[in-house]
Amino acid sequence: MCKILVAIVRDVTLFRQPESTHLGDCPICCLPFSLNLAKSALPTCCSKVICNGCHYANLIREREESLEETRSEARVMCCASCGIAELDDIKLMDCDDCDLVRYCSDECKEDHRSQHETMCKERAAELRDEILIKQSASTNNVECFRDAILFRQPESSHMGDCPICFLPLSIDSKKSTVNSCCSKTICAGCSYANKLHQRKARLDRTCPFCRKLLPETQKEGNANAMIRVKGNDPVAMRHIGMMHYNDGNYEGAIEYWTKAAELGDVDAHYKLSVLYEEGKAVEKDEKKERYHLEEAAIAGHPTARYNLGCDEWKKGRIKRAVKHLIIAANLGHDGSIQALKEGYKDGKVGKEEFATALRAHQAAADATKSPQREAAAKFFAFREDKKK
Repeated sequence: MCKILVAIVRDVTLFRQPESTHLGDCPICCLPFSLNLAKSALPTCCSKVICNGCHYANLIREREESLEETRSEARVMCCASCGIAELDDIKLMDCDDCDLVRYCSDECKEDHRSQHETMCKERAAELRDEILIKQSASTNNVECFRDAILFRQPESSHMGDCPICFLPLSIDSKKSTVNSCCSKTICAGCSYANKLHQRKARLDRTCPFCRKLLPETQKEGNANAMIRVKGNDPVAMRHIGMMHYNDGNYEGAIEYWTKAAELGDVDAHYKLSVLYEEGKAVEKDEKKERYHLEEAAIAGHPTARYNLGCDEWKKGRIKRAVKHLIIAANLGHDGSIQALKEGYKDGKVGKEEFATALRAHQAAADATKSPQREAAAKFFAFREDKKK
């Protein structure tokens, strides 16, 4: 009897359909590998199998970076305006503010000013930051070193870009969705376009990124998230932490958010700062609250940056507050631009500072727009009106 049971259990295990092949998914694009081993690569540095698509894309990127370095060297050896090369009888002069270009004369420098001005300001700011960091490190001035990192303008918000359309994601989390299957944040435009395509073609509802079937219920979604938690996915950890927070289990929320923050999740840092401010499941701790706010702000979280600015304003440190608000406004944060507007009315924010922040705020908002996202916004607005 025992042998029969063993044989039955063995057969059940043997004839169970595997979820995927032994090769699994590519760790970069998260798509299943082909069974043809010639369609994948195995770098010796990390022993991770990479699909040929991602491997090829990486080679192209490295080649473009190499070409860009070569072009940069060529630009430095020639006048940026007229293109004349540096010879024995022709000496080129550096740009007054940056190290990107050189000129053969003052006339060329003046002619090229309009084309080079924006890039020059950005590079000059980077050079100032580098000098400040070096000085801080040499003098062991920890506070100054921290400020140099804290007040550096992030390249983008903590949301990053949509992995499908590659446009910057809106800092409004309602305009994007996180799928539990792959933990990728997809903009509303791509999600809506994917739904339309699947509906017209009568296809199953799948994730627009990894193409796995979408969960039918919240329970299935949470199960997917827990699978990714076991794989140390910080986004999934943040999701499970939020679920515990909404259920009133603040201890569980802290546990998951702390792990997610340790793995580099920016939003987890911000959520921890809120817990330390409110004193839920932990004692109120201003130092820990500020630490998590600063970590989130450095990584491009505009709301964390805005909170730091408001805190500095209350303490009377207006210059530091304005710096924080300008950085947040440059990332498209509406509350920060309104605070700068009030500061400008009170004479605490300069006219040029406010005008520059206003332009950058508008540019950040425009960068997140696309026809697909506008169509999605109209559809969701229509659906909300219909509910009312």
